[in-house]
Amino acid sequence: MTGRHQRETLEREAGHLAPGASDEAAVGRRVFAEGHGPVLTDLDGNQYLDFAAGTLTQSLGHGHPDVVEALTAQARLLWNVHDSATPGRAALLELLARLLPEHLNTYALFSTGAEVVEAALRVVQATAEPGRNRIGALRGGFHGKTMGARMLVHWDVGHQAFAGNSVLGYSPYCYRCPLELSRPSCGLRCASLVRKHIADKPNVSALVFEPVLGAAGVVVPPPGYWEQITEACRANGVLLVADEVLTGGGRTGTFLASEQFGIEPDLVTLSKGMASGFPFAVLAGRAGLLRHPVASVTGAHSATYGGNPLGIAAARATLEVVERDRLVERVRVLGELLHERLAPLPARFENLGDVRGLGLLYGLEFVTDRQSRTPAPHLARAVYARALDLGLRVALGGHILRLAPPFTLDEPLLDEGVSLLEQALEQVLS
Repeated sequence: MTGRHQRETLEREAGHLAPGASDEAAVGRRVFAEGHGPVLTDLDGNQYLDFAAGTLTQSLGHGHPDVVEALTAQARLLWNVHDSATPGRAALLELLARLLPEHLNTYALFSTGAEVVEAALRVVQATAEPGRNRIGALRGGFHGKTMGARMLVHWDVGHQAFAGNSVLGYSPYCYRCPLELSRPSCGLRCASLVRKHIADKPNVSALVFEPVLGAAGVVVPPPGYWEQITEACRANGVLLVADEVLTGGGRTGTFLASEQFGIEPDLVTLSKGMASGFPFAVLAGRAGLLRHPVASVTGAHSATYGGNPLGIAAARATLEVVERDRLVERVRVLGELLHERLAPLPARFENLGDVRGLGLLYGLEFVTDRQSRTPAPHLARAVYARALDLGLRVALGGHILRLAPPFTLDEPLLDEGVSLLEQALEQVLS
């Protein structure tokens, strides 16, 4: 429960802070004061295992000493010189080249996920052949809250519709198949329609996609989905733009989730897991695109805070630890254990419709009943709140709870977190 000191702080904020916070902040009503490793402490001294890793940003947990040291040292030296070269930037670019697939060898630096998605869209538009004036995206995808990112997925705001020039394809949401089919008899109809409406169209320049859809509820594609789509895109000259803002950096057990599915994207956007929660984003791509004369005119890849020395220091320290400590391999090991613990849960709880995930990224979907599969956000909120009271923080969004613990977690703490989640499920759903 929220204690006195937290209530007082929340009341002070309420007179000035605009409403519209995330579900988890609105429901949880916690004031977090400290974070060390996988543990958060609130203003009243209560502690929580953070199985949301900040907002899927704290791959190394909170306050990792290497990141603290790098930021402290950089803070004494230099903060912002726009996009001028710095020693740290050169080292970071070389590190990215080691971690990313070889063909993604050119980079532009930004500060947020939405900003880097917008940058990718500019590159697509600058390099597209005449007549290729449409962009493909997937229903249920999420690419940010800026205008271009919203227009990709036809995300209306208020009474305003922003369809833009995008064409929507079907995501591989097997639990809620939009075509009312089921595997394997469906023949991956969702993929064949993406191919028909996007990949095979001569007026489409690119497909922008999340390899694993995050905000939609950790939608993991079945075998064959991406293989069919990417083959068709390649054959027809449609660029592949992977939005790995959420999954990039090792979250799924490979540095890019694209690698899990044999996708070789032309452009990749990365942000959340790259810099331990500091504003940092990178657009990685083929040299032929990011060095294209039209895409690289003066100022094209420049941004006020993009590539600032503090963000670079945080990213470099974070990724050096990921590389040095072989944390992507660690994610695969922990992910198998997490799967073993979570997979049996739907059989125990009628209102837990589905559990799915990859590596250290899992989604739990709550429903009113198993037959109708009607989304039950009230149950997700109740389980989220109860888990917080028990000492576990997860990520809440609609009728989905997401689990994304830090890569540095050990097996006993992983077990403890899942046990707390089971207690919350039992107390709310039984």
